[in-house]
Amino acid sequence: MRRAGGRGTSALLTLMLAACTGQPAPGPVETGDLLIQNARLVDLSGETASIRERASLLVRAGDIVAIGESTARFDAPEVLDAEGRTVTPGLADMHVHVWDEAELGAYLSYGVTTIRNLSGMPFHLSLQREVETGERPGPRLLTSGPILNSAGPNAQVNHKIVEEAEAARAAIDWQAEAGFTRIKVYSNLRREAYEAILAAAAEHGMRVTGHTPEGLRRSGVPLTQPFAIAFEDVLDDGFETIEHVESIVWHGLRDRHDEDAARELGRRIAAVGVPVTPTRVAHHNLLRMAESDGARAQREEMALLNPFVQGMEQGVIAFWASQPSAPLAANDAFQARVTKIFQEEGVVLVAGSDAGIFINVPGLSLIDELTLLVEAGLTPYEALQAATWNAALAVGEVDEHGCMAEGCAADLVIYACDPLIDISCAGDLTGVVRAGQWLPEERLLALRAAAVDEQDIARTQANLFAGLEAQGTPLPGLPDD
Repeated sequence: MRRAGGRGTSALLTLMLAACTGQPAPGPVETGDLLIQNARLVDLSGETASIRERASLLVRAGDIVAIGESTARFDAPEVLDAEGRTVTPGLADMHVHVWDEAELGAYLSYGVTTIRNLSGMPFHLSLQREVETGERPGPRLLTSGPILNSAGPNAQVNHKIVEEAEAARAAIDWQAEAGFTRIKVYSNLRREAYEAILAAAAEHGMRVTGHTPEGLRRSGVPLTQPFAIAFEDVLDDGFETIEHVESIVWHGLRDRHDEDAARELGRRIAAVGVPVTPTRVAHHNLLRMAESDGARAQREEMALLNPFVQGMEQGVIAFWASQPSAPLAANDAFQARVTKIFQEEGVVLVAGSDAGIFINVPGLSLIDELTLLVEAGLTPYEALQAATWNAALAVGEVDEHGCMAEGCAADLVIYACDPLIDISCAGDLTGVVRAGQWLPEERLLALRAAAVDEQDIARTQANLFAGLEAQGTPLPGLPDD
């Protein structure tokens, strides 16, 4: 990647040439803040890639304001020669768990320019404002409020537990007043609480996403007894996305490995138009732990995962490290097959990694997810589309994000090789443009290093405890150091 001349150079040469030849000068030069020349621009919005070779792209005030051929009359104080490299919209990780501000740089360093946090606390709203104003470098942050659940086998310490309608409505009222715009629901929710959540969310204009609620889990569920809330009852409830193919197999297929049933379920999901976030990497990491006898949790990249969370997860990590790998491998293979079946049946898939918990490393886990989507049978183009255009489609932002056109946000990734040929190239960057600001490779590596060096266990603990106190949840005991 080379930096070319600054503002006015090309315009002056053009005027001098016109004067020497006696030809009239061409029209005015369009100016911006950043000009990328000689780029291979990839639009991911169609069924196949639309590619412009040797193109020029002009950025102003954080947006793409013009795209033209190599001869386009654009100018800017910062000019980059992409040297023919591939440029796509920035990646979106649609399922993450952010525990501390230090993690934001890790996402950017892997080309992730948008994240959707699905376990919100008040500090996320502050982080969101700081990123929006440019005070803090980081990906664009979308966030749900605190997870809403009922008591049961999937309840966790950071969940807001609601059992009946009155408590559910009060929780939604609090989230709306705090400034959250989307709600995450979870598996154990009772029908009364869930229906109250849907009604209150509609009143506040908030979107709902998450696990499909199952209701009280009775003995024999799912193989010999039905769920209290059938998967089909939830399908047309207007979810922004439904999370985890693993959870869909459990609830929608009653944990049966039946490809014909999966195909029929995929048709029903596609018919109602609700996108699915497969999070293949989240389950695959369970298998990796079992196959490696826990060694996967010791790899170097784990330094990017919040140390407070690692302390909280030690019991879970030890459990999965001790499990036999064969059943997990069978489940993992079937979930990969379901992912491909859903794609074949027209389900909109969006890329998410569940980063920030277990051994799911921020930033890198989305690259793993793209690789697993390709291994499941998607093309590299379809995997990249899930992390760009489809993500914007799911949240209703296709005119602004995930796109490569005039008026789109200048969130871009420039690759060292071609991810449309080899998806592993998605992790090989030469730079990122975030909100119009150029971040070269050395800056990305510095952000990645800072994501380790600037971690603060006390700050993370304070974030969590303040969030629990604000939502009225009892404080847990502390993990061992």
